[in-house]
Amino acid sequence: MVIEALTTHRDLVVMLTAAISIFCVVLSISWPYFARDKMALRMERVLAGNTRNQPRKTLPSGESHRPLLLLSEPSKIMAAIVERLRLGDKLEDKATFQKMRSAGFRGRAPVITFLAMRFVMPLVVMGVVAFYIFVVIQPELHLVAEISIILATGYFGYFLPTIYVNNKIAKRQKSIKRAWPDALDLLLICVESGMSSEHAFRKVADEIVRQSKELAEELSLTTAELSLLSDRQTAYKNLGKRTNLDSVKSVVSGLVQSEKYGTSLGHALRVLAQESRTTRMSEAEKKAAGLPPKLTVPMIIFFLPVLFAVVITPAVIQIINT
Repeated sequence: MVIEALTTHRDLVVMLTAAISIFCVVLSISWPYFARDKMALRMERVLAGNTRNQPRKTLPSGESHRPLLLLSEPSKIMAAIVERLRLGDKLEDKATFQKMRSAGFRGRAPVITFLAMRFVMPLVVMGVVAFYIFVVIQPELHLVAEISIILATGYFGYFLPTIYVNNKIAKRQKSIKRAWPDALDLLLICVESGMSSEHAFRKVADEIVRQSKELAEELSLTTAELSLLSDRQTAYKNLGKRTNLDSVKSVVSGLVQSEKYGTSLGHALRVLAQESRTTRMSEAEKKAAGLPPKLTVPMIIFFLPVLFAVVITPAVIQIINT
């Protein structure tokens, strides 16, 4: 009965669609007031690894000790899907783990969810498209064409989790790239004031959090690794791998060389900070130089017709009156 009402009463479908759209708009506007910012909790979990002499926290259920960053467990449904499809070998793929870490997801749970969603999303997309084609619009197409459209959208749904992760990586790298020169200046000031690299990273993470939460999280994780890992160079290299930015990797190389050969860390940071600011300025000039070609098409489409209407309308009115 509901399907017949939806197919026969187009106005009802329009009203339901408008109501859902209004609800989504209201929810998106009010969501920041209800959603809790987990950045402080994540920073606390990362920095908790710095205290070597303090015992690690245990789970409320009395389970064994383990790092706080790995407390999140994968969903049982997602884990069952990965187990049934025998995707366990993908869990050992370093490239997948590296991609998830670059997107800001830690531990095995996000990897399991990502692998399961690559199987679930095609089915969800095909189900939604099939309902929209066969129930809502009912186009006058051949059955083979409709099935082809459904299969094509399902193939696109397979890449939706990858697109989402790549988008998260791009946004995260953009935020880190913008705040990185300021972080280098703060790091240089801390190092020249006599702080060790570990305390300097911790101080910069506390100060840069207002500008870039992503960079603050990465620096906090580096601080924890500097305290826990036996090889400090590995902690620096992990920072470059997680961010996957050339500007960060160049600084990591300078930190590794300073740690290995005992060279002046302040001088290296000063040179790298200047190079980072110069690179950012050159990229800004490049974007500014590319604006005129990009503005040509909008001006032709939106500005010139209005300008012609303003110029020609008085002459047309005079011709009509005469």
